[in-house]
Amino acid sequence: QVQLVESGGGLVQAGGSLRLSCAASRRTFSNYAMGWFRQAPGKEREFVAAISFNGGSTYYVDSVKGRFTISRDNAKNTVYLQMNSLKPQDTAAYSCAAAPNLAQILSHEANYWGQGTQVTVSS
Repeated sequence: QVQLVESGGGLVQAGGSLRLSCAASRRTFSNYAMGWFRQAPGKEREFVAAISFNGGSTYYVDSVKGRFTISRDNAKNTVYLQMNSLKPQDTAAYSCAAAPNLAQILSHEANYWGQGTQVTVSS
């Protein structure tokens, strides 16, 4: 069992930045690919970014490319999402997820999910 706890959400003006963190409970964190997803009210959950177990590969949804950066620190069992140039359409609840491989993350078939942290971008 892997527990994931997100933090770092909040209210920010358009053009601002936030860094989300997702702390994992297990030392085997480095065995998992990780991803960030978001869900806005009334919309389906959307893939945002993913990173391989060693950080060597990253993937992003087109709408955040060049603005968001996913990274991980396996020594701290933590994955991050640096969000710059935020837009009102980025407003959503952001959740992290863990899976044995990237294919599962990219298919929204993660084994473990966090509870989420709210990001609100005002115009």
